[in-house]
Amino acid sequence: MATQETRPSTDLPPVAAEYNGVDRNAFLFGWTPQAEIWNGRFAAIGFLAYLLWDLAGYSVVRDVLRIVGY
Repeated sequence: MATQETRPSTDLPPVAAEYNGVDRNAFLFGWTPQAEIWNGRFAAIGFLAYLLWDLAGYSVVRDVLRIVGY
């Protein structure tokens, strides 16, 4: 009977490699998979910042809708 070899969860690779062997978190300029990951991160940060700004009472969308009479 063969037993499966187990390894501890802390034994992880130091770099999360992309298909081409480049670090996924590297900040590379141009049309790369890494750039898409960073764009998504920045978009999430921007969306969260807008939500906090809106909760603080500085809603741009509400002010524009009030101007147009909606």
